[in-house]
Amino acid sequence: MARLTIRQIEEKLNSIKEQNDPFMLSIKEDDRKGVQQLLSKWHSRQQLQKKIREKHIEMTQYENQYRAQGFKSIAGIDEVGRGPLAGPVVAAAVILPENFFLPGLDDSKKISEQKRNEFYGVIKAKAEAISIGIIEPEEIDRINIFEATKKAMLTAVAGLSPKPDFLLVDAVKLLTPYPMEAIIKGDGKSISIAAASIIAKVTRDRLMAEIGAGCPEYGFAQNMGYGTKEHLEAIKTNGITPHHRKSFSPVKDYIAESE
Repeated sequence: MARLTIRQIEEKLNSIKEQNDPFMLSIKEDDRKGVQQLLSKWHSRQQLQKKIREKHIEMTQYENQYRAQGFKSIAGIDEVGRGPLAGPVVAAAVILPENFFLPGLDDSKKISEQKRNEFYGVIKAKAEAISIGIIEPEEIDRINIFEATKKAMLTAVAGLSPKPDFLLVDAVKLLTPYPMEAIIKGDGKSISIAAASIIAKVTRDRLMAEIGAGCPEYGFAQNMGYGTKEHLEAIKTNGITPHHRKSFSPVKDYIAESE
């Protein structure tokens, strides 16, 4: 019988999931370099898929734990934008369906911008509920960033429809009518918080790009309001905008020096 071509073997390998599949065993003895390379790539893909599955299992432990206790609508809550000198703090609350699976979903800070945007679309399409809370710089200055962060989170929770019956929150303890657990570095431990992290990050980045279009010299579309060298130089040269947080150094220092 004629041997299969490299292309035919590649196509067949794409449909094989088990290492002990008879076809796998039959081509192990094929000494063609191309076949051995295909086998090596197959094993690498399987290892990657295994890691993805393990990560998914790890990141659904909290959700599974509370579903086992009878909770059905579990919301993940996260925020972005505590540290910047300009722009709002944004929080997101997300309720995912029980069977939600998005390979590679993790803390938004560990994911490329392209992937974040891709994941944002998937989460928006498949989530049972999504809500956003936004607190602007003026209020951040008035009540402080920690209180603003909590208010953004509570605003996001209040906007959920359907309502949650349990909250998983990244690090922050909230006073709410719902039972909750605050998880340190939760955006890397809970799939629901990770989803909220993606929604909050992409939402804020897009807001900063819109703001930046009106004052391009500050580079908000690139620095997202953080205190980069270029941003600080722009403040020295052009002063501050209504989007800057006046209670944050060095913005506060600039205002004091200008008076």
